[in-house]
Amino acid sequence: MNSWPEVDLNDISDISAGNPAPQGADYFCTDGHPFVRMQDVGRYHIDPALVETTDRVSSRAVRECKLRLYPAGTLLIPKSGASVNLNHRAMLGQDAYVVSHLATIIPNQRRVLPSYLFHWSQRYDPRSQAQVTSLPSLPLSLIKAAKVPLPPLDEQRRIVGLLDRAAEIRRRADAARAKARAIIPALFLDMFGDPTTNPKGWPVVKLGSLLGRIDSGWSPVCGDGAPDPDQWGVLKLSAIKFLGFIGSEAKLLPDTILPREDLEVHEGDLLFSRKNTIDLVGTAAVADGSGRKRMLPDTIFRLVPSDPARFGPRYLSTLINLPAFRPVIRQLASGSASSMPGISKGRLSTLEIPLPDLPLQTVFAEQAQRLEATARALDHVAKKAEAMAASLSAEVFG
Repeated sequence: MNSWPEVDLNDISDISAGNPAPQGADYFCTDGHPFVRMQDVGRYHIDPALVETTDRVSSRAVRECKLRLYPAGTLLIPKSGASVNLNHRAMLGQDAYVVSHLATIIPNQRRVLPSYLFHWSQRYDPRSQAQVTSLPSLPLSLIKAAKVPLPPLDEQRRIVGLLDRAAEIRRRADAARAKARAIIPALFLDMFGDPTTNPKGWPVVKLGSLLGRIDSGWSPVCGDGAPDPDQWGVLKLSAIKFLGFIGSEAKLLPDTILPREDLEVHEGDLLFSRKNTIDLVGTAAVADGSGRKRMLPDTIFRLVPSDPARFGPRYLSTLINLPAFRPVIRQLASGSASSMPGISKGRLSTLEIPLPDLPLQTVFAEQAQRLEATARALDHVAKKAEAMAASLSAEVFG
């Protein structure tokens, strides 16, 4: 731990609340001054340079409503409303007017760097101290009394440089990873065409004719903890994502319950979420090695081919997740959107899909796997950068 003095946030900054939002549409205009609302702060959860605002206020609103302009570098912390529980953070990237639901913290730059204070704020979590009413609130007095470790300015610059570099690595890795994964559906469309129109004339078959069986899972009562890699667990629905399989998304199987090895997920298994929200129901993923000692829950199917020589799991999972094909998948679901619609084995078996030749599917799968490997490597880089930043933040801010 550091030995720097701790000071009250109020001692190194000007703390107040923003302004009540002007009432009346005539106070807003498209070419006016930026007006920051709660939704703007929550747009990215953590925003080191907020410049995007939904609303802009006119010069008349500024004059008649006596709005205060807050300078770039002002730290914003939700002080009332549901966003208090979400613990959003933002720092103004430009001068702006701010709604009164936000605490505004203008750093005294002779003592503290705005970017240093922003990094500190990501470790500051006052939610347990919020006043609980119909909507939670944080008194300004509580925020003013928050303790901030205060090294000299030169040391603050060094810390900010390290944390900013870690954040930049994370941002670049995230962007590159998204691009790598976005290529997969584009590659699919290039090789096979739009599956809803089938312009290349592939044979169309019912999915049921390709499957030997559809395995159902089991959902015993589990604890809240996550299993270690060598412990048995039951997959959560969140293990099946459009971007792939995440074996760590699981619940720990209690020691009092024996695992069902027949439901263990194996590398290469094609998994299908039979129940979820209307947007996510029918998501597919191919399991990787992280599925070891992970069992199917009753909300996920395993699709087992009758003849592996007819289709590849990677082809089918990409087809099912393809944005152009999602409306077809959603039509299989029954139940209301508010009650977690589901897809039965029978309806899933009737799904009609285009079936290209297996060698072409294999070429696609090999290229998709290379892209996935690149994305996973970038995941690893991003996690290392995040861990480095978290370690340094914990050392500096406690």
